[in-house]
Amino acid sequence: MSKTIHILGGGLAGCEAAWQVARAGLDATLYEMRPVRSTAAHKTGRLAELVCSNSLKSEQENSASWLLKQELRRLGSLLLRVADECRVPAGHALTVDRDVFSGLVTEAIEQEPRIEMRREEVTTLPDEGIVVIATGPLTSDALANEIARLTGSERLFFFDSISPIVDAESIDYSIAFRASRYGKSLDGGDDYVNCPFDKAQYERFLEALLNAESADAHIPDDVAYFEACLPIEELARRGKDTLRFGPMKPVGLVDPRTGRRPYAAVQLRAENARQSSYNLVGFQNHLKFGEQQRVMRMIPGLERAEFLRLGQMHRNTYINAPALLTNALQLKTDARIFFAGQISGVEGYVESIATGLVAGRGAARWALEMEPLAPARETALGSLCHFVSSANPRGYQPANIAFDLLPPAEDAANTRDKNVRRAAVCRRALSKIEEYAVPHE
Repeated sequence: MSKTIHILGGGLAGCEAAWQVARAGLDATLYEMRPVRSTAAHKTGRLAELVCSNSLKSEQENSASWLLKQELRRLGSLLLRVADECRVPAGHALTVDRDVFSGLVTEAIEQEPRIEMRREEVTTLPDEGIVVIATGPLTSDALANEIARLTGSERLFFFDSISPIVDAESIDYSIAFRASRYGKSLDGGDDYVNCPFDKAQYERFLEALLNAESADAHIPDDVAYFEACLPIEELARRGKDTLRFGPMKPVGLVDPRTGRRPYAAVQLRAENARQSSYNLVGFQNHLKFGEQQRVMRMIPGLERAEFLRLGQMHRNTYINAPALLTNALQLKTDARIFFAGQISGVEGYVESIATGLVAGRGAARWALEMEPLAPARETALGSLCHFVSSANPRGYQPANIAFDLLPPAEDAANTRDKNVRRAAVCRRALSKIEEYAVPHE
């Protein structure tokens, strides 16, 4: 069997997989079609470009997202190391300057002598060698059809959407105010800009949002939106207070103009270290661009907002992983092929990095004529791989890491304190991840 390891896709998962192969002392060829051919969501040709949020989620100790990141750090993840180097203020979230992040990842990959970088579109799978498919949610039609032929199943897809970004200088700070919820921040700072609504402003905004015209797109009427990333107009249709209990919740905030909690609030999160632009948190949408600007400028403090990017919708492609993959992310019907990232059926940046790490290490072991290993089930990484490979194939939908994916810790099973139970799960996971730390011996 050829020992060549081909990695398709230069996103988060593909870059992490290539790095892990190189760390195992093997050579990898990493294929990325950008900038030769771009996608509907990407803006640059850099590797690991973040096309939606710039947040890698919570760094709150003993949260599920924190646990997964801690495991990846202990396993030598390149992308977590880079993320830590270019973080920007965002309360208890690991949020990065997206341009610096993708630039540093690109530099690391291109300077690694064991990784050959090829800027070309792959439309068919290599006939020889080991293959890691990490082409992400925006896999080209030609390759997606090839994957469907390979797996013997129909493609699955859902539609995802991204949030607008505004120029920081166009925010009216006589209305908007800086604060983190309940004053909590990792460094004691006020990491978010908050746009407060009174009841009348909220009701006018809601009416405008519900009546705004959607963008034209070839989207079936029975489209399956990903529940964790619903367009705000879709949330608004579920009830007049849905946004107030979702992305516009005002809890933990006090408007300094009134000394009271606002009726609703939109939070803006810094996009870069210079804090020159801000993302409207949770405001992914599928409205026409002109309608977006009209409606978003009804947000108090954004009346004169200059938009650097507007929200848009794109198709996300993924396989029916439970019917196809082992818990080491290896294709059951063709052992030389691995899947990683969102195409494998995970949702989220850190989850994509995590599956890239597992697939990369698995590919390296297979090249060394050893069985690929899955992390222990008690770890966040192992539980994520267990979900991908063992969930019910019927109605399968991608998942983020969450505590309900991990088995309970026996030493805290009887306590009613959720925080105690979660802390016990985290302690056990971090001790178990050490067993996966040296996977090539």
